[in-house]
Amino acid sequence: MKKKIFLVMLILTVIALLTACTQSQAPEQPNETSEDKLSTLPTTDRAGNEITVPKEIKKIISMSPSNTEILIDLGFGDKIIAADTYSADIPGLPENIQFFDMMTPDVEKLIALEPDVIYATGMSMKDGNDPYKPVKNMGICLAYIPSSDSIEGIYEDILFIAESLNVTDKGYELISDMETKIAEIKEIGLTIKEKKTVYFEIAGAPELYSFGKGVFLNEMIEIIGAENLLSNEEKWISVTDEAIVAANPDIILTNVDYIENAVDEIKSRAGWENVTAIKNNDVYYIDKDASSLSNHNIVKALQQMAEAVYPEIYLK
Repeated sequence: MKKKIFLVMLILTVIALLTACTQSQAPEQPNETSEDKLSTLPTTDRAGNEITVPKEIKKIISMSPSNTEILIDLGFGDKIIAADTYSADIPGLPENIQFFDMMTPDVEKLIALEPDVIYATGMSMKDGNDPYKPVKNMGICLAYIPSSDSIEGIYEDILFIAESLNVTDKGYELISDMETKIAEIKEIGLTIKEKKTVYFEIAGAPELYSFGKGVFLNEMIEIIGAENLLSNEEKWISVTDEAIVAANPDIILTNVDYIENAVDEIKSRAGWENVTAIKNNDVYYIDKDASSLSNHNIVKALQQMAEAVYPEIYLK
């Protein structure tokens, strides 16, 4: 449970490096030959650091579950020789690989594995320190990918990883699948006139956390045709019982999985019994990984959110 709470708190403390999220089209796919791709390997990572990507990558270390899922779905699961501990349960990883703490990795062991590239998360640098600096000093390619706060940012993350592995086309395929699903739901969402208000809880009692605008989850609420109860706020925020009760959401969503039954816990909170969502039994659990990991799998959470908020529309 402490491990789950720690991950939640890490996500909440990420300082966004991207601009406020807006729904937009992914980059137009260029017509490139394999030779072109080899000559256009990224020269900077997603954090803006200069990198030198090897032309041939056989051994990968992924230090973020979001990146791990992207790598596996790009077809590079078998090249992953180590990963962060939060990636341990992700299907598609080779057996018996090593796992490391993403915040305080054993750099000597990382170096000993002789990876061609390490994909790290921006969360590792939340205190301004670079725990992977010794790895970089050894000449190993270290690519930082901050946790994106927008759907557009997620597109760019996927494309960066794909380009660094010379599989740009596969990256565009993942992005295209995302765009198609998002467009289908958005088309329906735009027809909804009487929008329901949604409170999405990402950390449960006693310290409640949610989000305002500038977070991809806020975009997702808007895409399905609803309104984020806290859309006037910015980024990840702490909230109080009194504020939520007073705002009286129509729907409550939660992705908290470190409480045995987060939905029942919310329904049983003292003082919440007159909240519209509680009275109408409209409290729903949304898959934790799909709604918290900033990658292509957010479309799974998007579908769940749509069906929970507007079942009469999206479950036809």
